Amino acid sequence: MKYLTTISLITFLSATATAKEIKTEILINATPEKVWAILTDFENYPNWNPFIKLIKGEVKIGNKIIVKIEPPEAKGMTFKPKILTFETNKELSWLGHLLFAGLFDGKHKFELIDNGDGTTTFRQSEKFKGVLVPLFKKQLDNNTKKGFEEMNRKLKEIAERK
Repeated sequence: MKYLTTISLITFLSATATAKEIKTEILINATPEKVWAILTDFENYPNWNPFIKLIKGEVKIGNKIIVKIEPPEAKGMTFKPKILTFETNKELSWLGHLLFAGLFDGKHKFELIDNGDGTTTFRQSEKFKGVLVPLFKKQLDNNTKKGFEEMNRKLKEIAERK
């Protein structure tokens, strides 16, 4: 009976899971190498990053790290995502879960596109999936997206200043 209840719960969660995506982009007047150096200098995040306050651990594909975010006008949270991609000067992504997979999952991605003229298009996005996504939709559309945009602007400011 316990086995059937577990299968029923998993089936229900899978059938009712919802998805949501946030995408932001900014043009930075600096090379991808310069932007990447700032983006991956995790020890300096507390000094400049208004959204991601902490990244701890070895950022390497397959590793779990500790990330602390503080979206504007929202409660901060700490989670332990798994690194999915780490391609120097191009892409960094991770997958995090709230409690367990399927409840509220987020695949966060940073992309650096070399425009070939000394500028970089910086894209920050996240795909959310899970049964709790509808409950957080308003916060994701407002606070989380604002956090992405604030981080993007600050990254641009620092990269263009150096």
